Amino acid sequence: MTLFRKTLIALTALTITGASITTFAMAEEMARKTLQEKLDDRKKAFSEKADPQKISDYEQGIKQVEESGVLERAKKTGDSAPDFTLPDSTGNNVTLSTLLEDGPVVMIWYRGEWCPYCNIYLAELQSQAEEFKKAGAQIVAISPETPEHAVSVADKLDLGYHVLSDEQSKIAEQYGVVYTVPPKIAAYLQEAFDLHSANNDDRNILPLAASYVIGQDGVISYAFLNADYRERADTAILLDEVNKLSGGESQ
Repeated sequence: MTLFRKTLIALTALTITGASITTFAMAEEMARKTLQEKLDDRKKAFSEKADPQKISDYEQGIKQVEESGVLERAKKTGDSAPDFTLPDSTGNNVTLSTLLEDGPVVMIWYRGEWCPYCNIYLAELQSQAEEFKKAGAQIVAISPETPEHAVSVADKLDLGYHVLSDEQSKIAEQYGVVYTVPPKIAAYLQEAFDLHSANNDDRNILPLAASYVIGQDGVISYAFLNADYRERADTAILLDEVNKLSGGESQ
């Protein structure tokens, strides 16, 4: 082997090793960040790269959702949680009342696997899944996407909790968390992600990024409702609420 080839191989190996170290360091840094820091980083990245008109349209869209009345319509603390049965990412049907027989349920609504803020939050919940399990709670994440997308996001993020498909948003409507996406935002989402196909629904509707803690009596003990999809319930607060129901203490 020539000296040139030996040198080339050595440089290639060094480059690969360096890239691996850099990737590992980035992963370590991400793991140390809080949920809010991760969400803020994503928001900052969008603001730095997106067209100013698009940024303005999205900000206006959030205001339109807030003014739509969905926050007033949504189920709140003290309300009874409507029972339901939905398919999960493994092909099984999951019934809320059956889950509640074993303990509290943490219910998360997310827009779809195309939503980066949703993916950040779903991954954050997975990182805390063992703590919720110790507290006796089960996590369910629900989106309006078809079952294939539930499978995809569960595999992509290696989620160990229930990921459910609320096709046609029938359950979201019962919980009052569904809203009509403002026209400009609907056009952006349709062009980028083919929202109609993903949801098998051409009505341009999505759920709030809502979070609920539901006690074994079927009553909502905690509700996080926000028109801004970039904001999510703090997982520590969700865990505290679960521990209140189960009589335990936060870890």
